[in-house]
Amino acid sequence: MTQGADAPAPGSRTAVLVAEGLQKSYGPRQALRGLSFTLGAGRLLGFLGPNGAGKTTSIRILTTIMEPDAGQFTVDGISHKYPEEIRRRIGVLPETFGLPKQMTGIEYLTYFGQLYGRSARQAKQLGLELLDEVGLKQRGRSLVSTYSHGMRQRVGIARALINDPMVVFLDEPTLGLDPRGQQELLGLVKQIAQERSAGVILCSHLLTEVESVCDDVVILSSGEIVATGSVRDVIGRTERNVIRIRVPVPALAESQRALGTIPAVRKVAAANGSTGWLRVELSEVLSDDHQISNAILETLIRARIPILSFEPEGGRLQDVFLNLTAQAIK
Repeated sequence: MTQGADAPAPGSRTAVLVAEGLQKSYGPRQALRGLSFTLGAGRLLGFLGPNGAGKTTSIRILTTIMEPDAGQFTVDGISHKYPEEIRRRIGVLPETFGLPKQMTGIEYLTYFGQLYGRSARQAKQLGLELLDEVGLKQRGRSLVSTYSHGMRQRVGIARALINDPMVVFLDEPTLGLDPRGQQELLGLVKQIAQERSAGVILCSHLLTEVESVCDDVVILSSGEIVATGSVRDVIGRTERNVIRIRVPVPALAESQRALGTIPAVRKVAAANGSTGWLRVELSEVLSDDHQISNAILETLIRARIPILSFEPEGGRLQDVFLNLTAQAIK
């Protein structure tokens, strides 16, 4: 479909992507139930959720691979009713993608540049600039088959930028990279958002990297948004009345009994999926005077139970994610 007279004109605006009430069903199963969020220019948004939460369906809709059953979205002011126009304004790095082994990096990017209407000379020049931007200037004339996994991911990002997109979708870009490679690639992603004033949607299961690099976050569970906003705000909304304690496994039962005698402790239970960890729910929010924490520590010490770890819950994105998606994960 080409852009008609009623299509919104593109232009410079703070919000580069706006989704409103997106819904999608597969037969009787409702995969997406009213997805609504806004992505700002130059912002990096973490798109999170357990398996089956609706992330893949959401990305397929937002990249125009499939249509929503209800709701709407715009990219750079262009309605989802004009998918061809939207595709000119987005870049996508899927979780898995193939690269032609017998092409060099610059040949690969030149080919895609020509697909977007540039001459061979223009496309090659753009390809060289992109290779420099993603840190592959010295390897542009090497065969893709000689590239490491991290280098292939960088070429994939360069390809996603070939049309100077307003919105970039990155699906697990650091998967399979070593810690240094992850850190370097995340730095590149942040640079792309800031220097290009593009909105970037980062899909990842590595919550620590999302917390460290993203400005905003959307958390999905069973097709619905359970949290959205800036990373700081989402983390700050969690109730700070839970402490996580790790003790030797043989001491779990005795620890639960001892901690249950403390008046300020409402509930003690084994933490889901964490061997040796106890989740201690308090009757009041933790304060800065440390009285409750000290009482817990003293109780375990008197019972001669070794304390392997002791930390408040709710101060990390991972804690928020696990709490909000607990039912879906079970």
